This record gives sequence, C-alpha cells and structure tokens, in this order.
Amino acid sequence: MRCGAPAPSQAAHSNSSKDGKGRSIKACDSKTVSLCFPCHHLFDTYQLGNRQESEKMFNKWLKRTNAMLESEQDLF
Repeated sequence: MRCGAPAPSQAAHSNSSKDGKGRSIKACDSKTVSLCFPCHHLFDTYQLGNRQESEKMFNKWLKRTNAMLESEQDLF
C-alpha cells in the first residue's frame, strides 16, 4: 500500500485511540491496511511522522484500501 513492495504484506492496525486502540489493545480489524514488514515497522514506531501525521497518513491509506475492497465486491 505504501511502497508497492510485492507480497507478503501484513495487516497494520490503526494506532489511534479514535479507532479503538488502547494500551495492549489493537484497533478493530476494519481499521487495517496492508503494509510490508519494513513499512509496518516504520509506521508503528512513528518514523514516518509524529502521531498526528501518522494518523492522517493512515486515514489516507484506509480510504484507499476501502475503495479497492468496494470495487471488488462484485467479484463474489
């Protein structure tokens, strides 16, 4: 999703409390995006931006993810 690396990827959960994230509690699975391992690590350790920037970036990725999933609904 971020860098375009081929599979495999990981489900990266939102780190925002607005999405249900808490200490030792992951956000809901509906708040996940696909990231490769290096990008997932950078995201979770706030190396891609501060908390506010990361939240904005994640929301952009989530919108893109949901749009791709919606376009595939007719396949099944």
